[in-house]
Amino acid sequence: MTDDEIKAFIARERWTFAKSMPTNPHEYVVRKQVAVEADFVRFALHIREHGYRMKFKGWLYTCFDVDGFRYWTMGNPIEITTIINRARNET
Repeated sequence: MTDDEIKAFIARERWTFAKSMPTNPHEYVVRKQVAVEADFVRFALHIREHGYRMKFKGWLYTCFDVDGFRYWTMGNPIEITTIINRARNET
């Protein structure tokens, strides 16, 4: 994905605050609720292919930064990946 395509996907989607994790404030978007599922898949793959590894609470995630936010998936195979997460990047 190009930077413009990534930013368009991010801007167009509805990001939901993760109320169940108040000690780890972040938002997420759900695959079945996005406007274009193919763009969800493309962005998830882009995160994995162009991101960096980061350890959080003993788990390794692949993250990708865009405009002050860190994006990541849970690492499941792309066929069953249902969530893209984001949090303000504090580094």
